Amino acid sequence: MSQVTYEVTATVDTDVCPDYERFMIDTHIPEMMATGNFASASLGRSEPGRYRVRYEAKDRAALERYLAHDAPAVRKHFVERFPTGVELSREEWETVAEFSGGDQLAGR
Repeated sequence: MSQVTYEVTATVDTDVCPDYERFMIDTHIPEMMATGNFASASLGRSEPGRYRVRYEAKDRAALERYLAHDAPAVRKHFVERFPTGVELSREEWETVAEFSGGDQLAGR
């Protein structure tokens, strides 16, 4: 079974960045994990105001469950907290191959 990643990229106004990071770490990502649909999550920053959150879904069914049942409320809460200053894009990724320590672990 291939791994499914739900990735959210955020472009955040500079003056909003501290609040965004705090909210993501203290509230939003824990909310996402509490849905029970994700095995792990990571928050990264490439430059000031540019963030990526990767949620590793337990499987495709878990991601579909999140999107159908949990996403509307979670997204509403996010927009209430950040009505302006944050632009989001969302993508779903399916792992084709995975490598660790020079060895191919899965895929083709």
